[in-house]
Amino acid sequence: MQITRFGHAAVLVEAAGSRVLIDPGVFSPDETFALEGLDAIVVTHQHPDHLDQDRYGGLLERNPDALLLCDPETASIAQVGDWSTNGDGVETVVSDLTLRGVGAQHAVILPTIPRIGNVGVMVSAAGEPTLFHPGDSYEHAPEGVDVLALPLSAPWTKLSETVDFVQRVAPTTLFPVHDRTISEAAYGIYWGQLTAHSGVQDARLLGQTDATTA
Repeated sequence: MQITRFGHAAVLVEAAGSRVLIDPGVFSPDETFALEGLDAIVVTHQHPDHLDQDRYGGLLERNPDALLLCDPETASIAQVGDWSTNGDGVETVVSDLTLRGVGAQHAVILPTIPRIGNVGVMVSAAGEPTLFHPGDSYEHAPEGVDVLALPLSAPWTKLSETVDFVQRVAPTTLFPVHDRTISEAAYGIYWGQLTAHSGVQDARLLGQTDATTA
């Protein structure tokens, strides 16, 4: 499995001969929306840092045969594309890959802000590790996760909750996503505390456009 970050929450997963792009948002570089040869584009929820409504139309034009998968609320407001809806426990097969939905709601930001839909995704295939991208939620910790795309910082969480989430998921490998909310000066504090207390030995500090193999 080849994993490439494309800024903030966006991740390209290449496994079993297929290419899946997750959460191309406003913090993603232009190169994200120039990708071709995608078999699926998955969006966990409607927030702009996970779906850039102004740029994703070009991505769909370059990938006309890609499966489009998102939560029901995002499907209802997406300006371009024929989106299939994802849901908790729903399995969607893309060639030899299986995309399984996890969860239903975004984490609470403030009690006064209505919660929106959020469906994370597990990407798996025979002979490949299983990757989990939760979107914006720590609520669900599915079993069998080998690689965790970990939201490292957000208005809806704090570091103790991040560490607890990692411990519940108990992946073999993790790498950060959702980290453009952290200043460069403070990043080492978040990462250092996480790696010291999460119990995961293989924690890979990938930058915004770095890649790794799992």
